[in-house]
Amino acid sequence: MQLVDEIRACRLCASGFAATATAHAPRPVAWFRPGARLLVAGQAPGARVHASGRPFTDRSGDRLRDWMGVSETEFYDLDRVAVVPMAFCFPGYDARGADLPPPPICAQTWRARVLAELGPMPLTLLVGGSAIRWHLGRRDVTDAVADWRAPAARGVFPLPHPSWRNTGWLKHHPWFEAELLPALRQRVREVLDV
Repeated sequence: MQLVDEIRACRLCASGFAATATAHAPRPVAWFRPGARLLVAGQAPGARVHASGRPFTDRSGDRLRDWMGVSETEFYDLDRVAVVPMAFCFPGYDARGADLPPPPICAQTWRARVLAELGPMPLTLLVGGSAIRWHLGRRDVTDAVADWRAPAARGVFPLPHPSWRNTGWLKHHPWFEAELLPALRQRVREVLDV
C-alpha cells in the first residue's frame, strides 16, 4: 500500500532522534490496512517495538490484548485491527532514561491521511494521553477514562496507557477493571466477530 510505504520511508525526525540519549535512526512502524474494523490509536512505539517492527510487541501489548480480550493472532490481523499511533517511530529516551513524548510533526504530517484512508471505524481505542488529547481534546487522562460511557456509545473507548508504569493507577481505580473492561471486551467481540 502506497501510504504505508511512504510512512515507512519517513525520516522527518532523523536529526531529532540522533540527538536523543538513544541516538537512534527512525524506524516507522506502520500497521494498518483499509477495511480494518478496530482502530488502536496509541502514543508511539517503545524500544522493543522499534526493534521488532511490530506494534505492541512488549508487556504493554500483552496488557492491552488482555484488556481487549483478544489473542495475538486477532490483534495482528490487518483485516481486523489497525494500529495507528500518534507517532510512528520510537521517540527515544531523555538523559534520565524517561520516554520522550511523540513528536507532534508525525501526527501533523500523517494522521489525517491515514484516518481518511481507513475510513469510518466501528470501534476506536484511545490508548494513553496523547491519543486522548488528539481525539477527545481532553487533557486529563483519569477524567477522560472515568467519563468513558459517552464516547463508548459513539464507538470510542479512552484508555490509560497499558504500561507497567500505570499499575498503581489501575489499583487506585478499580472501576476500570470492574466496569470499563467488561464493556470494552464485549464491544471488541461484537466488532471483530462480524
